Amino acid sequence: MSETTMRLNTIKPAEGATHYSKRVGRGIGSGLGKTCGRGHKGQKSRAGGFHKVGFEGGQMPLYRRLPKRGFKSLTRRFIAELRLDSFNFIEAEDFKDNADAVINLAFLQNIGLVKNNTLGVKIIASGEFKTKATLTFDETQIKFSEKAKQAVIAAGGKFIQSEVKKFLPKKFNEQK
Repeated sequence: MSETTMRLNTIKPAEGATHYSKRVGRGIGSGLGKTCGRGHKGQKSRAGGFHKVGFEGGQMPLYRRLPKRGFKSLTRRFIAELRLDSFNFIEAEDFKDNADAVINLAFLQNIGLVKNNTLGVKIIASGEFKTKATLTFDETQIKFSEKAKQAVIAAGGKFIQSEVKKFLPKKFNEQK
């Protein structure tokens, strides 16, 4: 076998990547003898003598003294934002097979404009809407800013409302 072949029994860490561990308690000459670099007495010198992060010795900790502020949305990463000019590559020929094609969430996922885990889309008025095709958007699945909606209407676009199926548990759908 040549020397370029890697084998599990010949793998070594890179030069300088590993260090010898500190040998503590091995005499005064080592610099880490007797108290092993921990100093005398106190909580930090004892085995297991560390407290939780943010603990201030019983004083009200900083993270509790400061007010709570803001909100982190759990669904933010599932809402996609698209610019108007991202539709400019769509041509009329793309719809020659299906003239009634509607641009909805599934369509945007199929052409790769949004990820498959996207739950909602918002179109913002950034860039110019110059597509030659007459596009029909499903307003129940795609939201628009006011200016984006006006730009689509000015370019001959249409909006429709589709039936949105609510995915509720069976007991809520039953009539009483």
